Amino acid sequence: MPEEMIVRYCAPTLAGIKTGSLFSCPCGSRERMLGDIREFNRRFREKGLVMLAARFSEKRALLYLFRPGRLAEDLRDRRAAVMLEASGYEPGCVYRPLADLFGRLRKREEFPHEIGLFLGYPPEDVKGFMENRAANCKAAGMWKVYGDMEAARRVFVKYKKCTELYTKRYRSGCSLELLAVTGGSGKG
Repeated sequence: MPEEMIVRYCAPTLAGIKTGSLFSCPCGSRERMLGDIREFNRRFREKGLVMLAARFSEKRALLYLFRPGRLAEDLRDRRAAVMLEASGYEPGCVYRPLADLFGRLRKREEFPHEIGLFLGYPPEDVKGFMENRAANCKAAGMWKVYGDMEAARRVFVKYKKCTELYTKRYRSGCSLELLAVTGGSGKG
């Protein structure tokens, strides 16, 4: 998998200011992609990053890069836990709800919009999106905003600046290992 794609689509997660990122990338061989993911996880485990294959299609893989500690914190939020329980998710460590989410993605029925909770989106915005069927939002950026519009706009700016800086640094020769911070700096 091309490292530049990871930088372009996952910079805020690499920087520790976002819980997780989801991106699609070319995949000629499922076995090779799984090997690349194992190698990535070996290289970045100490940084607190984990990559998983959410779904494979004929020539693409949907990959999820995340910080398990931050995801556990996000899913413990009462509002998030209530939404997941109401949607039929099994409680447990982060990997149980992730297995449920990936199962829903692989079935390719209705898209599981609660996925926003796994990406670090505010629970009120995920709930608003689901209840309004993507209509009537206050603002749109990385996600549709139904709650605190100004806070969301600040986060959008932060994520955009992070992606621009990381892309520039990567293209200037900075390695992915140097770009990926250890742990995370709290909420985005």
